[in-house]
Order: sequence, then C-alpha cells, then structure tokens
Amino acid sequence: MTMATGSAPVRKRLGSLRGQLLRWLLIPLGILVAIDAVSVYRNALEAADVAYDRSLLASTRALAERVAIVNGKVVADVPYVALDSFETDTLGRIYYKVTGINGDFVSGYDDLPPLPPDIRRSEAYPALVYFYHARYRGEPVRIAALYQPVYDNSMRGIALIQVGESHDARRDLSRQILFATLWRQAALVLAAALLAWFAVRFVLRPLMRLKADVEARSPTDLADFDASMVHKEVRPLVAAMNGYMARLQSLIAGQRRFIADASHQLRTPLTVLKTQAELALRENDPQAMRAIVESIAHTTDATVHLANRLLTLARAGHGAAEADMVEVSLTDIARQAGLELAAQAVKRNIDLSLDATAEIMVRGTPWMLHEMAINLIDNAIRYTPVDGQVILRVFNDGQPILEVEDSGPGIPETERERVFSPFYRAPSAQELNSGGSGLGLAIVRDLAAMHHATVCLSSAGNSGPGLKITVRFPVDNA
Repeated sequence: MTMATGSAPVRKRLGSLRGQLLRWLLIPLGILVAIDAVSVYRNALEAADVAYDRSLLASTRALAERVAIVNGKVVADVPYVALDSFETDTLGRIYYKVTGINGDFVSGYDDLPPLPPDIRRSEAYPALVYFYHARYRGEPVRIAALYQPVYDNSMRGIALIQVGESHDARRDLSRQILFATLWRQAALVLAAALLAWFAVRFVLRPLMRLKADVEARSPTDLADFDASMVHKEVRPLVAAMNGYMARLQSLIAGQRRFIADASHQLRTPLTVLKTQAELALRENDPQAMRAIVESIAHTTDATVHLANRLLTLARAGHGAAEADMVEVSLTDIARQAGLELAAQAVKRNIDLSLDATAEIMVRGTPWMLHEMAINLIDNAIRYTPVDGQVILRVFNDGQPILEVEDSGPGIPETERERVFSPFYRAPSAQELNSGGSGLGLAIVRDLAAMHHATVCLSSAGNSGPGLKITVRFPVDNA
C-alpha cells in the first residue's frame, strides 16, 4: 500500500462568525471584570480593615481611660458591662491585657500575644498605637496596642493597653462584600453579554441579507451584488465576488461563442463531406470516383485544420495560469515550429529560414508559445505563393521579439485591425487561399495577450507585397 506525500495541509474549518465575535468580546470582558472584582474586593477589605481598626482603637482608648494609679500601683477598673458593650460594638470576641509601668501584668488575659518588636506605629492616628495580627486560642485575632501615660502626685509612667478582636466580624463583612461584588459583576457581565449578542446580531444583519440574496439567485443570474448593502469593511469582498462573476460571465460567453462558432463553421464542411460521400457511392467510373475521394481528402484536411484551430482558440480562452509559466527559449520555440512545418513549405517550394543569432529567453507557457509560432508560420506558408519565401526572426532590440515575414500579397492597412477578429479573412487572403478558417491571427492575438505581448502587422519591405508580423514581449517577461 502506498501513501500519498506532499498533500496540501488540512485547514481547520472556521466556526460561526457570530460566535467568534461574542467570544472575542465576552472572554476579555469577563477577564477584565474578574480583575476589577478582585481589585474592588481588596479595596473594600482595606476600607473595612480601616473601619474595624478605628473601632478597635476606640475600644482600646475606652479601656485606657479606666487605667489609673491608686496607692502607687497601676490598676484597671474594667467591669464586665464595659466588655459586653465592646463585644456588642464589634460583633466579635474581645480580649484585653493591661501592662503596668514596669512591665508587670495588671488586668485581662495575661497570655495575650505580646507586641512584636518589628511592628511600626500606625501613622493614621496621633496616638501611640500599633496594630498587628496574631493567633490566640487557636483563632486569628487583630490586636491594637496603645501606650497610655498614667500618673499621680507620687509617680508617673506609661502603661500598655492591648485589646484583641477575633476575625468573626471581619470575615462576615468580607463575605458580604465578596458576594455583593460578585453579584454586581455577574449582573454586569450578563447585561454586557446580552447587549453584545444583540449588537452582533444587528451588525451582522447586512451579511445575512447578502447570504439570503446569494441563496435566492438562480444559477444563470450573474449580476453584480450591491456593495452598498454591506459595511465598508466587507465591500472589498463583495467587489471580489462581483469581479469573479464578471470573469465567469466572460468565460461562459466565450464558451457559448465557441459553441456557436464551431457549429457554424463545421456545419458547412461536414455537409460537403456528406455530399461528396453520397456522390462517391453513386459513381461507377473509377476515375470520377478517385477525383471525388481526393476532394473528400482535401475537405477532410481542411475540416481537421479548422477543428484544430477552434480547439486551440477554446483552449487559449481559458487563460494562462501564472504557475504554469516558466523560463523558455523563444529561439527553440521558433526552431521547433519551423521544423514541424518544414515539410509543408517544401511541398510548395517555399524557402523557410530561421534568423536567430542568440538564445532569447522569455517567461511563458511553452505550449501556448508553440501554438502561437505554429499559427504564425502556418499562416505565412498558406498565403505565400509557390517559390516564395518565409523568414523567422528571433532577436532582442531591448525587448524579446518574434517576427515572421513572408512574400505573400500582404494585408492592406485598412484591414489589419479586422483580421484579428475570429473567422474574418481579408479579400486578398480569400483570393489566394479559399480554404482558410480566419482563426490564425485571432489565436495569435489571444495567446500574445496572455503573455502581455503585443502583435503588430506591417509591410514586409519598404515597397512591394508581403506581410511582417512582429510579436513584442515586455521586458519584465524576459
């Protein structure tokens, strides 16, 4: 079993445009909303911490006001009613500790975590207060440590009042802030999604109308689409579609023209062949029958020549793909075409020669250039009298040039443009060769145009009969 190699890569099928637009709109929006929600939540927690720290400081100050010096000792008068009011205000458990002037325990919870040495004083309040986090009795607490001056007539100093608060109230508030933030942001995302869906649906409505217009078209309707019915960004696509349909119309028109021309041009020789065949069947004289058969052979040759010209014209009508064009020797093309038609020239005793001193390169499709050379030489041989001369020239005068010159009757200047029309033949050509098809120069013109070359007809010399056909290729083709 063999495996194919060099196959084209499989392209991933694109999904819905509406879906892609919504994803590109909503996913970044969702990320931005999530970032904003985190930012809002953190700011709200910071504001809550500030508020709870202020409340904690107020409790600490209230407790500090009950610290005094009695009989030379620091005492704290803290009734349970005051502690109950603290817990009611903060909605959490309250722990406190009062330390005397000399660092001795005065009142409260003696195992409350001490003030860490590396904690900086809070700059938000004028008091000597420090805030820090610690763990106490297996739960996190926030502690405010306030240095309070105490004195009487006998002594003075600074006592340390510490009040700790559990995180219950802060956790409740943080959950409330979080849920409120998430609800608001979710509602915002939902509203944005609905607006984006309606906006995308509205914006894509012209494309949907264009789609419906395309689907409603009959196979033979190749009229242009109205580019004004879509947005400015989509108009190049509509213009490309219109251009493609114009090329398709041209191709179909060419095919129809070819069918009409072929049926018209082939009908006559085929009718003549049938008539000649019927005459041959009725003829008993061998000499007369031979003459009829020779006539049939001549008609068949003319019909084959016409059919080949028609097929070449049809093939040329499909154009030359840029990918099929290669660097090719115009000299070799002319030499090969001349060799193929040398027998035809010898049969009429025509001197067929090639004048080429160098290899002239052009970029083109080899079979098309060959057909162009064949048609030029064949035309020249057909319309050159016996014992005449046909010269092929390949040279470069700044541009690559293929030239065919004959010693035939030539074409008057008034007829030189018309002879490029299919099936048109100049009167002088009809007199010399009544069996021509009138397609040779039309084929030459079409093939030259596909290579961006120009075809020019002129007299063979300064005076006298003869025709010179010059095919001039562009410089960038060389």
